[in-house]
Amino acid sequence: MRKTFDDSIYEGAESWPFEEARRLLSRKGLRERDCCIFETGYGPSGLPHIGTFGEVARTTYVRHAFECLSQIKTRLYAFSDDMDGLRKAPDNIPNREMVARYLGFPLTKVPDPFGCHESFGHHNNSKLREFLDSFGFEYEFQSSSDWYNGGRFNDVLRLVLERREEILEVMLASLREERAATYSPFLPLSPKTGRVLQVNIEEYRPNSGSVVFRDEDGTLTELPVADGHCKLQWKVDWAARWAAIGVDYEMAGKDLIDSVKLSSKICKILGGMPPEGFNYELFLDEEGKKISKSKGNGVGMDEWLRYAPPESLANFMFASPKSAKKLYFDVIPRQVDDYATHLRNFETQEPRKRINNPVWHINNGHPPKPETEISYSLLLNLVSVCNSDDRDVLWGFIRKYLPEASPQTMPFLDKLLRHAVNYYRDFVQAKKSYGTPTAVEREAMKDLQAELDGLGGDASASVSADEIQRIVFEVGKRHDFPDLRTWFGALYRNLLGQSDGPRMGSFIALYGVDNTKKLIEEALERQS
Repeated sequence: MRKTFDDSIYEGAESWPFEEARRLLSRKGLRERDCCIFETGYGPSGLPHIGTFGEVARTTYVRHAFECLSQIKTRLYAFSDDMDGLRKAPDNIPNREMVARYLGFPLTKVPDPFGCHESFGHHNNSKLREFLDSFGFEYEFQSSSDWYNGGRFNDVLRLVLERREEILEVMLASLREERAATYSPFLPLSPKTGRVLQVNIEEYRPNSGSVVFRDEDGTLTELPVADGHCKLQWKVDWAARWAAIGVDYEMAGKDLIDSVKLSSKICKILGGMPPEGFNYELFLDEEGKKISKSKGNGVGMDEWLRYAPPESLANFMFASPKSAKKLYFDVIPRQVDDYATHLRNFETQEPRKRINNPVWHINNGHPPKPETEISYSLLLNLVSVCNSDDRDVLWGFIRKYLPEASPQTMPFLDKLLRHAVNYYRDFVQAKKSYGTPTAVEREAMKDLQAELDGLGGDASASVSADEIQRIVFEVGKRHDFPDLRTWFGALYRNLLGQSDGPRMGSFIALYGVDNTKKLIEEALERQS
């Protein structure tokens, strides 16, 4: 990560990553340190998902802003909780019955159902790294199993043992009575079965650094808390990790607010300083309900990337992280076009405005040059009216509008075209429903057809989209519509078979004046 402007430019930065970075920079003792540690957590019982992307992306934005404000080096740990016991066998894996026999085992001790890695935990850790690498994130992968088994948590584990009463006082107040009766910060790993055990600790022995409990067969057993023989309950584990590593910044979802508070108290008991960070809002579905992976009422990572480039998802994650946002398929085209708009605006902005532009953060201070003003929504409508998924045919229309354009000279546009074809097939095609023009709409469309005739044939190369847009506006004003929105809605419904659509001037310029006149003629031929 490198600075892109003089330091003075950053002083007035108002975007939320800079606000977070300034707050982090005021952290006690941080300015005297040579490194600031950022962290994101990952539970490898399943594959990385859209929330994983959001947390790492947002943390990266803050990290970059922090580096711009200071001379302090940074590190981002992507920490995998792969020492956790397997709670259930996921439904979407092969050899599920085999995996189900290992319930309670640390994820790094469960055989890989895919047969390609040392364990199920290793498999999903590998997928996490592939996932993060595919987006170009800078991070250092950390494994909970490595830290426990390698002795890197030993000191903090012994400290938890010594200060267990203070920790229990914090935790027991948050638990139901029946849970509190057997709660312990430690989860021993059975020396006989290898499972992570949720059992009552009969005796704590801080002098010998061990705990005594009854194993699964009822045998009274003593185990050291160090070297991977025990792990910690997750809220204590989170706090111990903060203290042991010295984490300075970690964000979490709004559903973990209470957990953050508890872990922060425990971190202080262990002599650490809880990290800075904030709680981001969770995503909602189209109906405003909380998204659930089990219900499948959201948009998956693979699904988003089928219909749009990753920059659009990053744009979605950047905007208002503390506000609840709906995450469903209809938001995708808008996010693509919003990103493109931000990219075009960046070109003309002064440096102080640029660093508040989302594309500056999304592209680590170095946004690419915008290729074209052709929007994603315009491409969707081009695919729709052409009724073709042949990219050569579609590029033929684009080249009439932009003679120098090609997949080689405009690779991002070519990528968008591929996404637009997928989106049209899956969401638009089945919903197309052409209207029958009313009397007022017929007269207005005849008027528009005559105006387009006056342009002298297919003049898309010589008449600008703005000029065509002006003509469409003037035609609408001359007829008895309650407002121009109604006029444009009539065009979308009658010409495109949709309830909404693109800027008509841009669409006509891209699709062609003569082709648009044919669309009008077809609409006028429809009878009620």
